[in-house]
This record gives sequence, C-alpha cells and structure tokens, in this order.
Amino acid sequence: MEDSQIMDLYWDRNENAIAETNRKYGALCGSIAMNLLSDREDAEECVNDTWIEAWNQIPPQRPKSLKAWLCRIVRNISINRWRKNHALKRYQGINQLLDELEDCIPSPKSVEQELEDAALGRCIDTWLLSLPGEDRVLFVLRYWHGRALNELADQWNIPAPRLTKKMYRLRLSLKAALEREEIYL
Repeated sequence: MEDSQIMDLYWDRNENAIAETNRKYGALCGSIAMNLLSDREDAEECVNDTWIEAWNQIPPQRPKSLKAWLCRIVRNISINRWRKNHALKRYQGINQLLDELEDCIPSPKSVEQELEDAALGRCIDTWLLSLPGEDRVLFVLRYWHGRALNELADQWNIPAPRLTKKMYRLRLSLKAALEREEIYL
C-alpha cells in the first residue's frame, strides 16, 4: 500500500492504518529501536508506541514523508526509553554512538536553544550533502539508525578497521564544519 493510502486511512480514523503501517514499516522501525536499545522487548514496545503516536498525531499532521516521520518518532521514543533504562543502569545500547558523537556535537547552554538547534541542524544537513554518497549513507546508518560497525563493514564489504577510521575521519570533518559555522563544543 502506498504512503498516501495509509495516510488516508489515518485521516478516516480507520484502524487498518496501524496494521498497514506495521506491515510496511514495522521491520525498519523495529531495527532502529533494536539497534539503539539492544533489547527485543523494549524495541517492540517502542515500535508499538510509535504506532500509537502516529494514530494520535494524524490528523492534524500530514507528514510529507511517512517513512522519515515514523523513523524520527521511533528513534526519539527509543532514545527516551534508553535514557530511562540507562538511569537505572540496565542497558548500554547507544552509549558507544553517543560517546563517538560527543566530541563534535555541542551541549545546549544558551537561552536561544531553538535557534542553536536549527543552526546545528542546517549545518549538519549542509555537511551531509557535501559528502560523497557512500560516506553520507554510512554516517546516517551508523549515527541515525544505530547500526553496528561490524554489520556495516560486512554489508559494505569494508574491513572493520578501515571503516572505523573512516567513521573517525567523518566525525572530525563534522566537527570542523561545525567550528567553521562557529558552533563550538
């Protein structure tokens, strides 16, 4: 079923919208949640919470890209779940990802947080668009989807040590781009 048809089901408040969304995007959302949480039950709960969130937000929202919108929701829900679990010292699912990005993403300190967030987002978007396609995809798979380096190395047929160096160079490049825009750590 096409995204526009799924969106129409939501707008008509037809419960089949959830089933169709799960059929089309359940595996993708599940992999994002699982990559971040490393716990199947928590990942399943986050995916189910994503469907509830979609049901509650559509209408009035009508996302331009249902896939991207759902991925953002499941990612945010999963990160919130990770934070809750991490506060209880239970899971280490995304520690490594956050540690790797810590050196190049500034911490929020000013009153103008929304403006800084928007500037940060624009800078990262511009930086990503400047990358060769393979580097951009690898960066997004690693730091948005939370894929393991070994999994990416196998999928892209790149030796793991070489991929580790590539990701390190990409993080340095991002840090330099942020500093050029005067977004400091």
